[in-house]
Amino acid sequence: MKNKAEKALEQGKGILRLAPTWVPRSFCVPGRRIKLHPDDYYVLGGVRGGIDERWLSSTTPAKNGPLTGENEGLSAIVYSEGGKEEQILLKDAIEELGGQIIGDRLWNEYKSWPMYSKFFDNMGPLPHHIHHNDEHAAKIGQLGKPEAYYFPPQLNNHGGDFPYTFFGIAPGTTKEQIKECLQNFTKGDNKITMFSQAFPLIPGTGWDVPPGMLHAPGSLCTYEPQKASDVFAMYQSLVNEAIIPEELLWNGTPKEEIGNYDQLMEVIDWDLNTNPNLLETRFMAPIPVKDEAEMAKEGYSEKWVCYRSEAFSAKELTVFPGQTVTIKDAAAYGLIMMQGHGKMGVWNIETPAMIRYGQLTNDEFFVTEKAAQEGVVITNHSSTDPIVMLKHFGPNNPDLKL
Repeated sequence: MKNKAEKALEQGKGILRLAPTWVPRSFCVPGRRIKLHPDDYYVLGGVRGGIDERWLSSTTPAKNGPLTGENEGLSAIVYSEGGKEEQILLKDAIEELGGQIIGDRLWNEYKSWPMYSKFFDNMGPLPHHIHHNDEHAAKIGQLGKPEAYYFPPQLNNHGGDFPYTFFGIAPGTTKEQIKECLQNFTKGDNKITMFSQAFPLIPGTGWDVPPGMLHAPGSLCTYEPQKASDVFAMYQSLVNEAIIPEELLWNGTPKEEIGNYDQLMEVIDWDLNTNPNLLETRFMAPIPVKDEAEMAKEGYSEKWVCYRSEAFSAKELTVFPGQTVTIKDAAAYGLIMMQGHGKMGVWNIETPAMIRYGQLTNDEFFVTEKAAQEGVVITNHSSTDPIVMLKHFGPNNPDLKL
C-alpha cells in the first residue's frame, strides 16, 4: 500500500503542489506586498509580530523564539485522499523518499533538501546583521548561512521606506571601531552603519551575501534563496527608530561566550567585508541561460538571477503568451509563480492577487529531479499575460556553468 508521500508523487507525476508557508517576525513591520489579505498580516497576534515572510520549498523550521508555532517555516505538500485535500510535510516526504524527490546526488551527500527560499517583505530596513559560517554556526548546532537577493518587479510596486542595502565595512575602517560599536549596543544607536556603504536596490537585479558578511537589507520585497539554516546575529542596535533587543546581538553565540565581544568580531570575515569592489563581486544582474533569440523562437526566456553561490542558485522563467514549452533542468527545484496562469504538467497554475491565511493556492510547486530532467511541459493560457516563475535549486547545480 502506498504511503502519503508516494501518493502525492504519483498524483503530481513528479511535481508536488505546496501550500503557502507564512512566517512572522516580531522585530519587523510588514511591507504588505506578499499578497496576504490586509486583515491577516497580524493574524497570529500582536505579540508574534506581523507576517512579513513567505517561506518557499522549506524543510527548515523557523527559529522564532519560545512562541514559535508547530511546523512554523516548514512547507507542506497538498495531495488528494478520498476526494479531500490532505497535507504532508515536504521534510517528511523527502526523509521517506530521498532521491526520488531531490535526486540521488543531493540525497547521498546531504540526506535532506539543503536550501530554501523566501520572500521577505519589510516596510523599513533590517538591522545591520550577519550570518555565521559553518564553523561558527556549528558551535550552536546549526549550519552556516549564505544567502542571495533578487527583487521581483511583480512584488515591488513601491520601494518601502528605505530601498537601499548596507553591505560590508567601508575600506579603512579598523577592527577597534567596529568592536566599539558592538560594545555600545545597549547605549542607544551604536552607529555601526557609519562604517558601511549603502547601494540603491533595483527591481530585476540581485545581490550575493556570503556568510560572515555584514548586511542591512533594504525595504524592497525580496526573493531570497539561502542555505537551509536560520542562524543570524543583529549587530545594529537601532534601526528606523526601533530598538533591537540585546539578546539578538548574541543570538548565534554559544552560551559560554555570551559577553565576549571578541567572539562577535571573529564571526566577521574581515577581508570579505572590506573588499573595495563589492559592486563587481557581489551584485547580480540577470544572465540568460542560453542565446536569447534561440529561446524566443521556442516561446520562452530564462535567466539566472542568483548564481554566485555554490550552496544554491535561482532562475527566472518567462513563458510567452499562448505558448507551450518543454523546460528541462538537471536538478530538482522549488518554484513560485510571479505572474500569469496556465498548465504545468498535470497541474493548473495561477498567480493569486490576494491570499487569506490558511488558504491553499496553485502558485507554489516542487519539481523532482526525474521530472526536471525529463522536461516540464508548461502552457500559457493567456493571449496577453506572460507566465513568470522563480525557480530555486540546491547546491552545485550541474547547469550553472557561467
